[in-house]
Amino acid sequence: MEVVKIDSLPVDSNAAVPLKNVFSQVSVSGAVKVGTVSIPPGKRVPLTGVSNHKENEYSIIVKGSIVTETKGKTYRVSSGEATFIPAGQEHIAYNDGEEDCEIVWVLVG
Repeated sequence: MEVVKIDSLPVDSNAAVPLKNVFSQVSVSGAVKVGTVSIPPGKRVPLTGVSNHKENEYSIIVKGSIVTETKGKTYRVSSGEATFIPAGQEHIAYNDGEEDCEIVWVLVG
């Protein structure tokens, strides 16, 4: 897993507006799925077991924070941060905070 603080990313000096590249991939060989999720306080995703996708998972935390676990490591990810989880990497997330955690996610094959 990779966690990136969006505020710390450089702005593309060649862009007409402030543009930040969060993650880059050389190629895409499958479908792209985009969605949102709101994880309420006290909830875990998935409810039991672990999540595991055939696709790379990119997420941007829009509001709140979550704790995520993967490969024996624990991360706190908060609003203004983005994550990358490689295809096949098992992971879970849970909201131990007091507000909903809103996430925009993208699965890329």
